[in-house]
Amino acid sequence: MEKEDATYWIALAHLPRWGYLKINNLIIKFFHENKISIEEFFQLNENTWRDQYQLDEKQVSDLRQAKSELASNAFLAESYFSQGFEIIPITSPEYSKTLKANLKAAHAPAVLYVKGNKKILEEKSIAIVGSRDASEAALKFTDNIAKLASKEFKVVVSGFAKGVDKQALDSAINYKGQSVIVLPQGIMTFSSGFKNYYKQIIDGDVLVLSTFFPKAPWKAELAMARNPIIYGLADEIYVAESAEKGGTWSGVVDGLRKGRKIFVRKPEPNEKNANNLLIQKGAIPVDFNGVELPKTYDTTNTEQISIVQEPADNESLKAKVRAAFNGRPLSAKELLAKLNLGWTTQKLNSYLKKLDFIEVVKEKKTNLYKLKGTTDTTQTTLFV
Repeated sequence: MEKEDATYWIALAHLPRWGYLKINNLIIKFFHENKISIEEFFQLNENTWRDQYQLDEKQVSDLRQAKSELASNAFLAESYFSQGFEIIPITSPEYSKTLKANLKAAHAPAVLYVKGNKKILEEKSIAIVGSRDASEAALKFTDNIAKLASKEFKVVVSGFAKGVDKQALDSAINYKGQSVIVLPQGIMTFSSGFKNYYKQIIDGDVLVLSTFFPKAPWKAELAMARNPIIYGLADEIYVAESAEKGGTWSGVVDGLRKGRKIFVRKPEPNEKNANNLLIQKGAIPVDFNGVELPKTYDTTNTEQISIVQEPADNESLKAKVRAAFNGRPLSAKELLAKLNLGWTTQKLNSYLKKLDFIEVVKEKKTNLYKLKGTTDTTQTTLFV
């Protein structure tokens, strides 16, 4: 990317209180529908922003302010590129396809700030997540899963927190694998980390990535906001250990709500953690080698809990149904494949018709289903 373009992307990516969806919808409109560059968009007059892009006065004011800061962003971009950093906008073919597919327009960041081997983003990947104060059993599990992943040439995604995250990164490096470090801060503030992992970055085994303003310092809220990026960059998610609250817990619960397949380590007897609770919520139990355990798993040593055949009024199943749609109507057969339910299409048809958020549409005499209030759109090629 040219430094001139970077100036505009930095301005657009950090519009105050816009959120990813609003920014991405704007990018879709000017880049794909109107087929103009980001620089050309910023050069449009304010009446065009209002009329052609349907922006309200607050949004126009935000863009006006961003435009006034382009000079300072140009200085920032100059310094940024001189230090070997790169920017990958969401319109670039280098942007992680896994991240787009998992987070979609509503949650995918407009830019990725990176340093290292960008090709890592094209590889199969796993995230190993867990508590900062992880037990010895959790750390050994993390080391083993990272070892197995490295042997299979899968990239290990790490949030660089102490405990499980740091163990996952160090194990991947130890076993000659590759890793992505997802920062809870701006990439230009990670100087000590770049010194510590200089060899791995130069060798092409580590990519450092941030979605925050390049000079943003570490903050607790950025650490929480980073978690969905870790999950989004991963094809597979393994949980070594979780408490009943905190980043790991909230990240897994959110992932399950979005229909992600998440693997949780089967805890040893008398372990004090929330792993079994996550399994009860729909996560998949695995053994020390990450091998999936039977569909029914005794989380209490006394009662069997089914984690697949969910009752029709289960809120978790409703959330999975919502998450299955991606901008177009689906048939019952397609939904069954996505939901991984042991139901017949007839049973699913009956269930879907009872949901107040599902609408039935006809296509060539076939019943299709979609979320009420949505239009048949695939969010254009940005999110294909």
